[in-house]
Amino acid sequence: MTLLEICVDDADGLAAAIEGGADRVELCSVLELGGLTPMPGLMALAAASPAPVRALIRPRGGDFVFGPRDCDAMLGDIEAVRQAGLEGVVLGASLPDGRLDIAMLERLVDEAGEMPKTLHRAFDLVPDMAEAVEQAVALGFDTILTSGRTRTAPEGISDLALAHRFADGRITIMAGSGVTAETAPAILAAAPLAALHGACGEPADADSAPAQRLGFVSPTRRKTSRDRVAALKAAISG
Repeated sequence: MTLLEICVDDADGLAAAIEGGADRVELCSVLELGGLTPMPGLMALAAASPAPVRALIRPRGGDFVFGPRDCDAMLGDIEAVRQAGLEGVVLGASLPDGRLDIAMLERLVDEAGEMPKTLHRAFDLVPDMAEAVEQAVALGFDTILTSGRTRTAPEGISDLALAHRFADGRITIMAGSGVTAETAPAILAAAPLAALHGACGEPADADSAPAQRLGFVSPTRRKTSRDRVAALKAAISG
């Protein structure tokens, strides 16, 4: 059976993911920036979820090349996730050339301790995928979220299959980005992955006119669709 993880960034999205049948939730904020660390209130709400929840640890938008102060912030965020009672964390850090920043990841993984850990799409920047899989295993991650080193998983099917082969059952390769009810069957046909990751978003309701006038809007904001989650769940369960 293929696990379905849905990424959400607000309370309504959390509810939609659960109602749609998500097996696990990745909790974020500001998905229009690719996702940042969720706020404490949302983490507290998610702790009561019937599905396991892993929180993204990402202190800012942009790349994954983090400095010492960023690392200190992430260490504090990992402790906040632990205190909130969530299942685990989603981590990643890169060197400027795209290789994994092993020294920083060792600090983050050490702080996370026994919590389950996903390596996020910093993996998609690596020049040597086989090396990165071995590093992720050695660091103690149980899952790698990847689009196959391309913008979307449907484009990266060949690398997803290769990563699955490199993993050899030691770590779960979870395809993400562009994963929908329409694209999931082809991905799974090419690579028998144990997990898929989707956003299942749809255009958010129009912002209020006063907010638009003052620029308090996010034109690319989307909301999690319960129906799209359910459709994706059905597509991978048949």
